[in-house]
Amino acid sequence: MALSRRTFSALAGSAALGFALGGSGGPGASSAYAAHSVPTGPAPAPPRVDGKRHTIGYDQYSLLVDDRRLVVWSGEMHPFRLPSPSLWRDVLQKMRAHGYNAVSIYVSWNYHSPAPGHYDFSGVRDLDLFLRMAAETGLYVILRPGPYINAEIDGGGFPGWLTATRGTARTADPTYLSHVDEWLTQVNRIARRHLFTQGKGTILLYQIENEYDAHVHEATGRDYMSHLYKKVRADGIDVPLFHNDKGRNGHWVPGSFDTGGEKGGWLYGFDGYPSPSQTPPDWGLFGHGGPTGGATASPRTPGFVPEFGGGWFDPWGGAWFDGKGYAESRRTRDAAYERRFYLTNLANGLTLHNVYMTFGGTSWGWLPAPVVYTSYDYGAAIDEGRNVTAKIAPMHQLGHLLQRVPDFARLDRAAEVRAEGLKVYHLTNPDTGTHVYVARNDGTAPVTTDLPTDAGDLRITVPAHDARMLTTGLRLGKRTLKHSTAQPMLCLTAGRQDVAVFTGRWGEMAELVLKCPQEPTVIRLDPEAAWAYDSNELHVNAPLGPGGLTRVLVDKGESDTPLLLLFADDATAVRIFPYDTPSGTLVVYGPALLRHAELRGSEVHLTGDITGTTSVEVWGPRGIESLVWNGRKVPTRVTLSGSLMTTGMVPSVPEVRLPRLGGWRMRTENPEAGPNFDDSSWKAADKTSSYSVTPVPEDQPVLFADDYGFHYGDVWYRGTFTDSSGIEEVSLAYSTGTQGLLMAWLDGEPLGTHRTPVPDKDTTARKGSWDAAAVFPVGERLRSPGRHVLSVLVRRMQRDMDGKSLDTHKVARGLTAALFKGDTPEVRWRIQGEAAPDPVRGPLNNGGLYGERKGWHLPGFRDRDWKAVSFPRAERRQGVTWYRTTFRLSVPADIDASVGLTLQDDPYRAYRAQIFLNGWNMGQYINNVGPQHTFVLPNGILRTRGTNTLALAVLSEFTTLSGPGEVQLTLLGRASGGTPVAPVPSPGH
Repeated sequence: MALSRRTFSALAGSAALGFALGGSGGPGASSAYAAHSVPTGPAPAPPRVDGKRHTIGYDQYSLLVDDRRLVVWSGEMHPFRLPSPSLWRDVLQKMRAHGYNAVSIYVSWNYHSPAPGHYDFSGVRDLDLFLRMAAETGLYVILRPGPYINAEIDGGGFPGWLTATRGTARTADPTYLSHVDEWLTQVNRIARRHLFTQGKGTILLYQIENEYDAHVHEATGRDYMSHLYKKVRADGIDVPLFHNDKGRNGHWVPGSFDTGGEKGGWLYGFDGYPSPSQTPPDWGLFGHGGPTGGATASPRTPGFVPEFGGGWFDPWGGAWFDGKGYAESRRTRDAAYERRFYLTNLANGLTLHNVYMTFGGTSWGWLPAPVVYTSYDYGAAIDEGRNVTAKIAPMHQLGHLLQRVPDFARLDRAAEVRAEGLKVYHLTNPDTGTHVYVARNDGTAPVTTDLPTDAGDLRITVPAHDARMLTTGLRLGKRTLKHSTAQPMLCLTAGRQDVAVFTGRWGEMAELVLKCPQEPTVIRLDPEAAWAYDSNELHVNAPLGPGGLTRVLVDKGESDTPLLLLFADDATAVRIFPYDTPSGTLVVYGPALLRHAELRGSEVHLTGDITGTTSVEVWGPRGIESLVWNGRKVPTRVTLSGSLMTTGMVPSVPEVRLPRLGGWRMRTENPEAGPNFDDSSWKAADKTSSYSVTPVPEDQPVLFADDYGFHYGDVWYRGTFTDSSGIEEVSLAYSTGTQGLLMAWLDGEPLGTHRTPVPDKDTTARKGSWDAAAVFPVGERLRSPGRHVLSVLVRRMQRDMDGKSLDTHKVARGLTAALFKGDTPEVRWRIQGEAAPDPVRGPLNNGGLYGERKGWHLPGFRDRDWKAVSFPRAERRQGVTWYRTTFRLSVPADIDASVGLTLQDDPYRAYRAQIFLNGWNMGQYINNVGPQHTFVLPNGILRTRGTNTLALAVLSEFTTLSGPGEVQLTLLGRASGGTPVAPVPSPGH
């Protein structure tokens, strides 16, 4: 039922004004917040659960939270790609500390729904817990529950069981919508307990659908979007809703579908994934083109990119990055890429900015779609092992700037500025008079030139393929900046002084000029700085980098409030952390990470991470006398800048030693290949029709695995027939996704292995699948009268993501047809896939291997009768071999160690392995394809202080010798600190 405006107002309280009047809800909508009525002022405080009603409105510039402008600087992470809830807090705290004020998350339908009508939000799927953690961390949440999400996961997030149902997905088909409504009811029951508008949580925005462009101009598409909108509103979700356009196409702008009469609750957003070789496009408020031919696709709503590339995914074989994996993604889309593209976005008026991904994580189990391998590191600023990389520097600097300096929430395009060799954007805030200049170098060599500004020419250098932002006329507390060649990072008041931070590249010289009608007292706190006063101006020079942080204190003059100037290069700036407490704001410098800060009387209590020997320095309210770091009081002194600083160095993180893996035991499996295997409990594959978009071959039964309830991983077939005397050849058609494979046996004798080729783009676009036919000759020895059994193992690589809304997630998976040359026997088929879903690990953990069905991957399985072996191995067989061992770790409790498992072998050898840690399927290794060799073992699943069970299920293709070769634990990172990690339940055999 559509919500009336009165109903909506009752739901949203005063927030309804923000929606009903504050944005563009369609033709004729007006603005409750005209630009002149919301002057630039302090940004909203970090969100928290306070039990109070809050309003969320917007105009063409930005969101308006409680009538204050908010720039959203968000990072994407997916809780389902980090199956250890304790580590969610770790990533969230790293995001908040490094400048993000929001986290965007997909909620994946397939992850929570093993069967129709069954939903699980417990354990590693506890959405409520994640939303509480985000609120406790002080981050807004952008919630994106689909129903379709893409995200390079199986079926684009659709549950496996949906492939075997009637109805066309992503349309207004009533059968499909009945399933969608059930899903959204489950999600929204949790979400409405965490709405920021209600003071219950920090959900700020809510997305419906994802990159939906197939039916934009059709009634079924408009009806579908209208249904989703009305359903979400009827479920009590009262924050602004949005959709992310697949590029700036103007699809689903406000007014493009029926919202039941409600106006102003819809934002337009678009995704952008430009290549590093591309010139950053002019998108957003000041961009040109688009379907409207005007300034933007949605001129009355703020510029919004729900996804902007923070890296890029990598396919099997590593084709995107020359086989070098995500390290190459991080190199090509580095910090300079971020500055160049993200500053261009800001210069184009985009004030809602979400970086996809900020933490990529792991597509563990059978989560990944065929296009990606297990790692979803993405080349993100925080890597898969939760290590903060050099890419965090621009995010840290810009994020804190946008939170602490509200001038950037409302900028207008100003007079054109030209500088030789650079693209320059000039903007100004009409309320404060601050001027902003973004100077971008799209060339291959550094450019040094004069930049004309309203405060005079500035001599600047911009490295190749990089950019920098400069400001003039910016208020720094009680004083005013005339100009600076360094970028401002933050300005705030800590205690009785203002603190301003300026950043740039290592080795640069920062030149800063303050307007000073009266000569101030200047104290050079570090010898690298220099200053001079002349003609009512204070000139300060400071080198960036060589000495770490450079401090200059400006006192007296026209203001009694001191101004502390801090100059830092990128590596130094990421160790500067502002933190708001009820007793006042702190600025902390030194540690690798600040997680939490609080004042207890005269004591400052800090928790965080140390990765190398360092000092810790704190600026804050007057009266602080002592410092407690991670629960231990450290000796300090008071500096001339008014800070509290450790007198000694906080020691570096101790070394972490990992054991050598040994004690392996081995057992071969696939008894299903034998002619006498008892398959009477298997399902008879005798259906004659299917809801799949793959046609059922004429005169053959349906063999598609999904139709028999087997949706994930490997699937077995056994076909029984009589008399093979005339059979010369067996042709097995199958569909798996790229790098899938098929193995066949006749009466227990291997016929061979066939691997799905990588398709061309035309085939992929047309079918959304990777079809193949394995043709095996049948030798005379296997031709005889009597009973025969054809056994087939199919390794599925999961389903197409259906990005074009063609129902290609319903393309068949598994064996699709069996043809014989020389004879046409009547074959009776039986099929077996995964067992019932693991109640703790979820439906995507297991496939249909014999060992999985028998629990060989689980802790506690009795493997004493297995054969003792050592690595490396060199065997030739077709089929499955299991290897198991245990190992014990004793990492100190106050050390956060990130550990991976690395497999290496002769790249010619054709085999693959499923990796099980304590029963959890941590991914798939394909030795002769790659590029992934190291698999992250997340703490919580990994017992860093206890015994672990490791199992490898190896599929050997028979065409070469197979391993495993070297298998070892790898330390991916370590820090003193971390967050407490609760063991993830890992039930055994």
